[in-house]
Amino acid sequence: MNVAAQGTPVVARTAAPPGQGRAGVVRRAEGKDGEAVAGPRGGKAVRADLEQVFRTAYPRVVGVAARVLGSRDEAEDVAQEVFLTFGRSSVPAGEALGWLTVAAAHTALNHLRSGRRRASREEAADPGDAVSPDVADTVMAREERRRVRAALARLPRKQAVALVLRHSGLSYAEVAAALDLSPGSVGTTVRRAESALRKELNRHASSD
Repeated sequence: MNVAAQGTPVVARTAAPPGQGRAGVVRRAEGKDGEAVAGPRGGKAVRADLEQVFRTAYPRVVGVAARVLGSRDEAEDVAQEVFLTFGRSSVPAGEALGWLTVAAAHTALNHLRSGRRRASREEAADPGDAVSPDVADTVMAREERRRVRAALARLPRKQAVALVLRHSGLSYAEVAAALDLSPGSVGTTVRRAESALRKELNRHASSD
């Protein structure tokens, strides 16, 4: 299942308000009365299975996004964008989980590359800095996470997504289905991504 082949993800430009949660996303996609409504400018109506898919897939979508962004709050913003897009899509129900997983990885990488709200993300990832008993260790750990995420954002998109999905717990078969790869090629793709990530980290470490 190839996300790009489905014409998505073209994500919403504006995230839902913080704390809106699952019900809020479904309401936003459906309309105030909970009924499916026509999309903007005569676009597609919101799909009827949105809430069911949302309940099933939300933990995975947030987990994948959090793997990239290192922030639960940022990951929930990504999940809302992804589900709002999915709600007006025609992705077959049987492919929903795979589509959403890949869309979460792509959207999270977009956030990472854009650098939006980077400062707040880093602060959210380390809420205990002010009371840490070892400030040096905390600062070093935060800097290392920042370097890894920055290197991940510079990888070729397919490698980065494969690496994120695999390290989010998806099996080789699931990664293959999500990225429209042969199962036998997933291991090679992931190893190349890991190698490319190490090279990126070393290259930037030597230039610092």
